[in-house]
Amino acid sequence: MKVSARLLASPVTPRFRPGRSAPKLAVLPPIPLYRRLLRIHRKRLGPEERIMGDLYLKAEFRRHKDIDNPIHIIGFLTQWQQYGQTIEGENWKDEKFDKELLDKMSDQQVGQMYELMQTIQKRGRDAADEESVDELYAPDESKKQ
Repeated sequence: MKVSARLLASPVTPRFRPGRSAPKLAVLPPIPLYRRLLRIHRKRLGPEERIMGDLYLKAEFRRHKDIDNPIHIIGFLTQWQQYGQTIEGENWKDEKFDKELLDKMSDQQVGQMYELMQTIQKRGRDAADEESVDELYAPDESKKQ
């Protein structure tokens, strides 16, 4: 039987189902995990979220491609695999950030998270402002009749 690359790239862990505890992770190799995350972004994220997510994903995998420490590699792949399972679930947008995880982050990582939060909030305000301007200048349908 001939082994195809497509079979090797299939997920090793079962799909995350809301309401169930997360299954034990069998860590995927870097390239199949990378491809799986891009597919998840394509299916689950909106256009702006997908662009930002894809760019960040690509940058992180490029930054970590020359890492030799096996503990660091396993931690990196495990965290990205958990991220993929979280995005596959439906309730990830309403989740709060885990304080224990925040305590483990370096000052630089906390700064990056803060900048990301500010960018998201600014985009949300800009989108709300655009909607209110559009409503202000939209022709009133009741005056036409």
